[in-house]
Amino acid sequence: MSKKAIVYVDDEAVILLALKQELLRHFRGRYLVETMLSAEAAEELLPTLEKEGVEVALVISDWLMPGKRGDQFLIDLHRSRPGIKTILVTGQADQAAIDRTREEGQIYACLRKPWKTSTLLELIEDCLTGEGASPKCWCD
Repeated sequence: MSKKAIVYVDDEAVILLALKQELLRHFRGRYLVETMLSAEAAEELLPTLEKEGVEVALVISDWLMPGKRGDQFLIDLHRSRPGIKTILVTGQADQAAIDRTREEGQIYACLRKPWKTSTLLELIEDCLTGEGASPKCWCD
C-alpha cells in the first residue's frame, strides 16, 4: 500500500464513489484514495492517516457542503498543515469566496463542476508532480 494519500471531500456520495474509482484506476496504487462526506469528517481523518504514517499529498474539496464549507476547510487546512496541496471544486461558489480561498488557503487550483475527468486528472497529476508551474484551471 502506498504511503501517500489523496483525500476527496464532497457531500454527494455518487460523486465520491465515481471519482474514487477513477482515481484508483488512474493512479494504480501510487496513492491511497480516501473520500469523506464532510469537511468535519476529513478533519478527523487527517490525524488518523498521519498516525498510520500516511502522508496526505493532496486534498480536493467541494465548496458547498453542509456544516463547514470547502473554502473555510481549505483555509483552515493550509493554516494547520501548509505542506498539503489543495484543489477547490465548485458548481456554485461566488468569486469572492474563490479569491479568498486562493489568497488565504493558497489552493493550487479551482475547478468548476461539472468537469471533464481528463481535465481533473491532468490537474491532479500536475499538482502532485510539481510539473505545473502555475495552476491550469481557475474558477474565473
